Amino acid sequence: MTKCGDIFSQYKKEDIFICSSANGGLSTLIIGLTNSFSLKFAKNIAFNSGINIIDTILYSKIEESKAPSELVDVVIIVGGIDGIGNVFDEKLLRYLENVQYSNIVYVGTTQDASFLKEHLPNLVVLSNIITHKLHVNGNELKEYLTNLYQADIVGKEDIKHLYEITANQIYSTPYIVNRSLPLIDANFDVVNPFIVVDIGGATTDIHYSRDLVRDNIVSESGYDRLVFKKLGVYKSRETLVFAAKNNEFVYELLAYLNVTEDILDEQSEKALRILMQLSIFLVLYKVSRLNPLYVTLQLELLKTIVLTGGITKVLNYEEVEAIISFFYKKVMNVHAIPNIVMDYDYAIWTLGMENPQKEEK
Repeated sequence: MTKCGDIFSQYKKEDIFICSSANGGLSTLIIGLTNSFSLKFAKNIAFNSGINIIDTILYSKIEESKAPSELVDVVIIVGGIDGIGNVFDEKLLRYLENVQYSNIVYVGTTQDASFLKEHLPNLVVLSNIITHKLHVNGNELKEYLTNLYQADIVGKEDIKHLYEITANQIYSTPYIVNRSLPLIDANFDVVNPFIVVDIGGATTDIHYSRDLVRDNIVSESGYDRLVFKKLGVYKSRETLVFAAKNNEFVYELLAYLNVTEDILDEQSEKALRILMQLSIFLVLYKVSRLNPLYVTLQLELLKTIVLTGGITKVLNYEEVEAIISFFYKKVMNVHAIPNIVMDYDYAIWTLGMENPQKEEK
């Protein structure tokens, strides 16, 4: 309001739309029957809804699995196709006694829903996400998780005052960016397959064309999303620095940038620029074949990288190009790099904010 108050004063509250990711995302624990179907499907939906996965538990190993020590925002239980019963039993209940969670949702076989609901009174039961054809039916779960994400944003103290400015719902930024992806070529010279990397103060989000993934998931959307809660340059600066110091390429990268590791402990404009560059490198590394923990993207097929968010206000094109060139040369062992597009004016966000309004009308 200090910088733009006069602009806001020209508009009615009904005509002002805001998106924010100040909460940094929610955390989830997923319990499923198989890695190839139930866990994979649920992970895909959770990532796409702005949820950070802190752990996944294979049900056959639940008795030897350790409960997370931190508070979990939502537990997801999934497994089995409808028609099959007695998939879950007392082992699940015993494990959950040691888990601290705020919400719990069941999206598995309908035959076990009544048993779980009887013993877990706070359980939310939704449609099974696995169809008889072993495809994803994730709309209900995605809507449920997205609403949790929205509610968490609204509940933040530093967000509540924004309702003095707008009469509309405050959207989560990843949701808005995701809505813009089918329309992105209207504003940018973007060639498929592409990724959009949104780097800000709390999180780093990556939206990607599903053409870059080899898996057995059949979904309606041509795009998916990952969120890295601990790769922001302000709110999660310490974990970003920790991730950098523990990466096998980072010291060579710092030398390539003509700085020493001491820059990671500085508080300066130059240090911020280096952290932004490290965020680009680390997010590409985390979705590369060297890091199978997350979704592995076929980055050798990538045609376009679009950068949006706070990073475009800090780095110039040459600084971004230097990092991507280093990544492709050192990690991918190729010299040709994808086309780089910088969204300096948050045009992607504008596209996404206009899209849901049109649908509502």
